[in-house]
Amino acid sequence: MAEPFRLKAKSASPGIASGPAFLAEEPKAPSAAEQPDTAPASRAVGGYGALEKAIDISISELEHLADGADAESRDIIDFQIEVLRDPTIAEATGARLEADENVVFAWVATLDAYIGELEAADEEQMRARAVDILDIKNRVLGALAGTPIADFPPGSVFVGKDMEPSRFLAHDWSKGGGIALFAGSTAGHVALLARAKSVPMVIGTGRFSAADGDPVGVDGDAGTVILQAGGMLIPPLAPAQAPTADTQNESGELRTADGVPILLSININDPAEIDALDPATAGVGLMRSEFSITSVADAANEQRQLAIYRRVLEQAGDRPVTIRMLDIGGDKPLAGLEDLPGQAPGLRGIRLLLARPEIARVQARALLRAAVFGRLSVMLPMVTFPDEIDRMRELFREEAEKLGRRALLHRMPPIGMMVEVPSAALMLDTFGSAAFFSFGTNDLTQYLAASARDDIDADAGKAAPAVLRLIAQAVKLTAGKPTSICGDMAGNPSYLPGLLAAGLRHFSVAPARRPAIRSAIIDLNADGTRAAGE
Repeated sequence: MAEPFRLKAKSASPGIASGPAFLAEEPKAPSAAEQPDTAPASRAVGGYGALEKAIDISISELEHLADGADAESRDIIDFQIEVLRDPTIAEATGARLEADENVVFAWVATLDAYIGELEAADEEQMRARAVDILDIKNRVLGALAGTPIADFPPGSVFVGKDMEPSRFLAHDWSKGGGIALFAGSTAGHVALLARAKSVPMVIGTGRFSAADGDPVGVDGDAGTVILQAGGMLIPPLAPAQAPTADTQNESGELRTADGVPILLSININDPAEIDALDPATAGVGLMRSEFSITSVADAANEQRQLAIYRRVLEQAGDRPVTIRMLDIGGDKPLAGLEDLPGQAPGLRGIRLLLARPEIARVQARALLRAAVFGRLSVMLPMVTFPDEIDRMRELFREEAEKLGRRALLHRMPPIGMMVEVPSAALMLDTFGSAAFFSFGTNDLTQYLAASARDDIDADAGKAAPAVLRLIAQAVKLTAGKPTSICGDMAGNPSYLPGLLAAGLRHFSVAPARRPAIRSAIIDLNADGTRAAGE
């Protein structure tokens, strides 16, 4: 039998404990149905009123938690109540609401700024206080959603980046259990409480692999975590790697009739398609991230988005995955956002993300953190001008720096663009900062043919020759960068000769279309002509 894996850590509270792992996650922000009416937030008294009510609920919960608590625990709870009643917190959040921010984003941004200041402090005592503010932030989010933070099973070993003091105080430790934190501090309130209540605790483990229910041991005397055989420390970050032309030929299994390698990926449009992804046959050429959110509240929920992105990356294994950032706005409204001032009808895709950076920053953090779990590339929607890519890349760099200061694992993924605006297609040689290109033929056809969204199906066939000519011209401007096609035209066998002749060698299609496209490709030469004998 394999020996258990021992992971070196730092003791925060002595003692030895073992039990099933409980993997902590941050609470979810309100769903669409639970989201308070905040459109527009500046005039929605209900928006600020909902936040006031959530704060009052949180204070009541903390006061209830303090009943019968010892003096040390009471001091910690009193500090949190004092922060919740701090007028400067209310003023900062109110100012964001007056600036037309959604109430969830306003609360998260205000508390995140406070947390960031504490985490950047020189004194460990101050840095340790960051988790107290995180505790407050999450408690109020739970109250907004009507989903308070649930307790975890007695006798479990709590595993997470850090632990909120109120969560420690609400748990019944009489059944045993312990704490293993990826980060944490011996000067933090949870370490202080653990020592007072003789709960074994270690900190500074770094992230390690474990699943809910896995047996985990905590040795607070030696400062170690004992994992079952096969457990491991998640390896250090590798630097970002831009995709190369060679990645398009990596499958090696699909070739045209004259032997030219073709990469055939799939598009993912809803969660059910994630489980059906078979890494033995295909990677993901396009995941539309809109299905991961249904409201502004979801767009503010970094943890929810991270969980979805991680799921598809892990499902894909070693295969590449391209996730498109949110293409919302215009004819794709997002509940809670469409009525905010300044939301022009044409504001969509990357323009909306740059106009509402609070949405882009949450998604950027989720993507940066997800990138460590697989071969992620990020695609920007509706790009029209080169500076839009530069501005979004800078936003990613800023968020990566913040994650680094918080000691959160992340990796900078290659950032490319979807080619769906005709003017961009004609000028691809000017988009030097794009790591790759992918033609989105649905919008490209609509804008090229000046069609209404409802008429595009009827006009697609008539517009196809113009679209194919534009793609052929645009491919010549890509300077050898990885280039694919992911729109509906890629899944139609009748267009394959023209697309191959244009020089495309990477096709991403709906899963149901993959067999037909695969069969069609092997009957064609790389120049789009029929193989001899066909």
